[in-house]
Amino acid sequence: MQMDRRGFGKLALASSVGLATSGLGIESRAQKKSSDGKLPVYVFSKHLQFLNYRDMSEVAAEIGFKGLDLTVRPTGHVEPERAQDDLPKAVEAMRSFGLDASMMVTRISSVEDEVGIQSLKTASELGIKYYRMGYFNPQKDKSLRHNMERCRKEMQAFESVNRLHGLHGAYQNHAGSRVGAYVTDLASFLDGLDPNWVGAQYDIRHATVEGGTAWPLGLGYLKDYIRTVAVKDFVWKQVNGVWKVVNVPIGEGMVDFVRYFKMLRSYGITPQASLHLEYEELGGANKGRRDLTIPRKKVYAYMKQDLKRLQDFWAASA
Repeated sequence: MQMDRRGFGKLALASSVGLATSGLGIESRAQKKSSDGKLPVYVFSKHLQFLNYRDMSEVAAEIGFKGLDLTVRPTGHVEPERAQDDLPKAVEAMRSFGLDASMMVTRISSVEDEVGIQSLKTASELGIKYYRMGYFNPQKDKSLRHNMERCRKEMQAFESVNRLHGLHGAYQNHAGSRVGAYVTDLASFLDGLDPNWVGAQYDIRHATVEGGTAWPLGLGYLKDYIRTVAVKDFVWKQVNGVWKVVNVPIGEGMVDFVRYFKMLRSYGITPQASLHLEYEELGGANKGRRDLTIPRKKVYAYMKQDLKRLQDFWAASA
């Protein structure tokens, strides 16, 4: 049975008292200091899609990740249509190797997506707390104000859904032509919403691409809405005479991780960080392919290298 946004709001309001402590748990877990002083780093499972649930979990645990940021989306580790059957299997495999199973990536961008909403409900029942949303595309024939108001209405609807299920839904600032590429867009349509339930999955790579040296301003606007972040690195490079953004291993590009981490610390934020490895050296794992052109052990070596560099940057920012 379909339910409109008003219906979701009524249900959420009725359950808000019972879920109040859940919201506080989401906030405190995202912003408290980790017990060992390290940054809680999860590997984006897109880069291990050549492995099944058990094997990806074993590899992630051996490398030293806190957990996996699980792809629950079309062509991902879990297809949304099969979330009720397959998501429990993935979570069980992760936890059997001592991994935290609290993050996932979706493509849901409307509360009218019944399959997506069901996958969120299943995730909540399994103890997953954080998910990344899909993207909003701008209506190019409409004004900035119209686009921001449209996106805000969608986020208000998700605020109600997430409150109902005890989830935090985050919108990623992704470089390019989607809404939110400029983080001021994201700050605008999130302003005034409850950060316990909706927010931003801040991506420093994309923020640096689009914001140059101004990215600290956007980070300041979004600081109250950050529970999770995505981390990766890049350089501008001429390719066949054309300047392009080229992804590189952590620490070999233009992202100033130490400054970024210092700013997060100054805001009292220790986020759950999803490590993305988008550079070509990964032989297809960078694109989520299931058939690789390099030995798997090389993929694992790059993951271990990037994880160590992130932890070194985090330590240097203290």
